[in-house]
Amino acid sequence: MTCPRTGRIRRTAAGLLTAVLVSIAQPSGATAAPPVEDLLISRAPVGRYGGQLVVNQRAEPRTLNPVIALDAVSRDVLKCTIAALIHINRETQRTEPALAREWSASPDGRRYTLTLRRGIRFSDGHAFDADDVLFSFGVYLDPGIRSPQRDLLIVGGEPLRVRKIDQYIVQVDLAAPYAGAERLFDGVAILPRHLLEPAFKAGRLTAAWGIAAAPSAMAGLGPFRFKEFVPGERIVLERNPYYWKADRSGQRLPYLDRVAFTVVASDDAQAIRFQAGESDVASRLSAEHFGVLQRAEPNAAYTLADLGAGLDYSFLFFNLNDLGPHLADTSRKQRWFGNTTFRRAVSLAIDRDAIVRLVYRGRATPLWGHVPPGNALWVNRAIPRPPRSVDEARRLLRGAGFSWTTQGALVDSRGAAVEFTILTNAGNHERIGMATIIQDDLQQLGMRVQIVTLELRTLVERVLTQHDYEACVLGLGNGDASPNAEMNVWLSSGGSHLWHPEQRQPATAWEAEIDVLMRRQLTTLDHGARKRLYDRVQALVAQNLPLIFLASPNILVGARKGLGNFRPAVLDHHTLWNIDELFWRQERTRGAP
Repeated sequence: MTCPRTGRIRRTAAGLLTAVLVSIAQPSGATAAPPVEDLLISRAPVGRYGGQLVVNQRAEPRTLNPVIALDAVSRDVLKCTIAALIHINRETQRTEPALAREWSASPDGRRYTLTLRRGIRFSDGHAFDADDVLFSFGVYLDPGIRSPQRDLLIVGGEPLRVRKIDQYIVQVDLAAPYAGAERLFDGVAILPRHLLEPAFKAGRLTAAWGIAAAPSAMAGLGPFRFKEFVPGERIVLERNPYYWKADRSGQRLPYLDRVAFTVVASDDAQAIRFQAGESDVASRLSAEHFGVLQRAEPNAAYTLADLGAGLDYSFLFFNLNDLGPHLADTSRKQRWFGNTTFRRAVSLAIDRDAIVRLVYRGRATPLWGHVPPGNALWVNRAIPRPPRSVDEARRLLRGAGFSWTTQGALVDSRGAAVEFTILTNAGNHERIGMATIIQDDLQQLGMRVQIVTLELRTLVERVLTQHDYEACVLGLGNGDASPNAEMNVWLSSGGSHLWHPEQRQPATAWEAEIDVLMRRQLTTLDHGARKRLYDRVQALVAQNLPLIFLASPNILVGARKGLGNFRPAVLDHHTLWNIDELFWRQERTRGAP
């Protein structure tokens, strides 16, 4: 089908996509679009309409509100329903036009002017324009909401200033030049002012769009919209008939009718369902399950890929939060946890090579810093990589006032036995395996360690909200290689500053230095100078060990054969980043999950 063009073609900033004014063809049953829309034309191979994609998740989302979502499960669902002004292509890692069809920067890098697409709509049919952009930035910058995006939008110590030039042009002013400023727009989902402004004015926006919200009360600019939520079972998204992209033949994207996220808490069950054809993509396969699936691959209905080192990393961390009287026992143990020498001894005792060999079957890299080797542009290769040494760990503990009983148990200077629990998420064999190796390693120091597993959503609540834990094994992953993507992790005031979040003032001198360095690299345009600043951040983290880094796993993915335009990427989301382009080459007959 040929798409009649009613406006002149514009080359995009990335040179990979074309934006045109089009009169677009609709799939059968879709709501009619306005006669003229400024749509973005994908250069991916043309697909066919129909079918659904089934994706397994380890838990159900904590929220459907993109303003406050922190956990990966919530973000994976939301990414299918939201859109930003500028998009980072997860395959090329370059910026591309999105809701902004084009943009320009002032010579000093402190003013960006963005031209919005005309005639496009939210998934409920309501028109999108500059007022939605102004409203969205106002929400993310509101200090009372504490959105994780807020740290990204503070430049030179001041929040971005967003001004409406006209209905389809906005101007963004920065207090200082911003390194890679185009990339910050990718992390800001544009919100529907017409739906959320009343809640915002009433001070209730953080309570909006919970998991019990009616689909009719929500709308976004992504390729899909919410259709159904069955607690503990699934979330179903349906095709957004107003989506602002089309393919080269004039068909409006996305191709898929539905996307179903099903809750399958166990890694074993996820792998079995994928092998049996009950799910269609596998985004974060464990090395163990990848090996099992790989042996069956020659005769299977799926394909697998090891993308090599990525940006994800796993770590152990201790509770250093300010705790109330109901957590008095944990507060007592913070005398150990807050001691840098104690954490260094723990790090020295952990056998990272065993973790890579046994947990990841060799498909990972041991870590001593927070930037994995997959991030070749930013990793500080001078970070010390001390070999495992139980003897050196014992020497450090002895120097810090610890000693051992005649039975070999480690005790502190007050005679209290060193014992604590490590939380991690149930069903994740890799994290449980790491925790088990750590348990055995620390036993050689005389520490008594217990492992407690919780369902992921409960675990995240305990760690991020209740602060009711002693130690935890978790992981982080990034959707961008830039240091800016982790501002909310490393700033002491950040909501994801896991060991002591949202500090009013940095608790330590080294955290204060990291705050300064992270803000300076944000406004340093010379890459070499910026790299030196971030190298220093990595060195401070490695020296003080607020997180004890363990390993960076390879990106292991899979997909059902016949899934067109499947192009897995190192950046998160590894398999669904181009979900608007995915299609089934042949009709598939499978009922709803």
